[in-house]
Amino acid sequence: MAMLAAQQGAWAQTDGGTAQELGDPTFVPMVKVGKVLVDGDSIQYMEMSNVYVYPEPTFKSKRQQQSYMRLVKNVKKVLPIAKQVRQMLIETAEYLETIPTKKEKEEHMKRVEAAIVAEYKPQMKKLTFSQGKLLIKLVDRECNSTAYEAMQAFIGPVRSGMWQAFAWMFGASLKKGYNPDGVDRLTERVVLMVEAGQL
Repeated sequence: MAMLAAQQGAWAQTDGGTAQELGDPTFVPMVKVGKVLVDGDSIQYMEMSNVYVYPEPTFKSKRQQQSYMRLVKNVKKVLPIAKQVRQMLIETAEYLETIPTKKEKEEHMKRVEAAIVAEYKPQMKKLTFSQGKLLIKLVDRECNSTAYEAMQAFIGPVRSGMWQAFAWMFGASLKKGYNPDGVDRLTERVVLMVEAGQL
C-alpha cells in the first residue's frame, strides 16, 4: 500500500505538472493502470489524480457568494500565468548556468526582460486590479519566493526596484507573499480544486 501511495504521489506531481505547464491549470482527472511485481506476484494497480473534499461553501449574503465566484474566475484566469512564470524562471536559471561571464549573463537577462515585457504586456493590460494582485500572490505560491525576490535574483535590485515602484503606483506590491494557512486559505482551496479539475 505504501508503495502504491508513493507511486501515486510521484505520478500526480509529474503528470499534473506537465499538464499545467502547457498553460492550462485545469487538470483533467486521469486514471493510469499498471502492474507491479510483489514477492513474485503480479499485482495490478490504479493511480488517480488527487481529489479534494471540502464542505460545501456557505454564504451569509449574495454579495459574499458573488465574491467567491469572482475568486474562482480570477484563479482560473491568472493561475496559468503564475505557472508560466515558474517555468520561465526554471528555464532561465538553467540557461544562465551555461553562460560563462557575468557580462554575458546581464546581456541575456536584458533580452529576456524585453521579451517578457513584449509578450506579457498586452495580457497584463487585460487583467483587473484584483486579478493583478492575485497574480502576485500566486507567483509566490508557485515559485516559493515573492515576485520581487524572483526579479531581484535575475535582473538585480535596481531594475526590480523600478518594477516595484511601478506596481506601488497602482496600489500593489511585488513583495506581497502568499499565506495558504492564513489570509489566503480560501484561495488555496480554490487553487487546489481548479488544479484537480473539480472547479
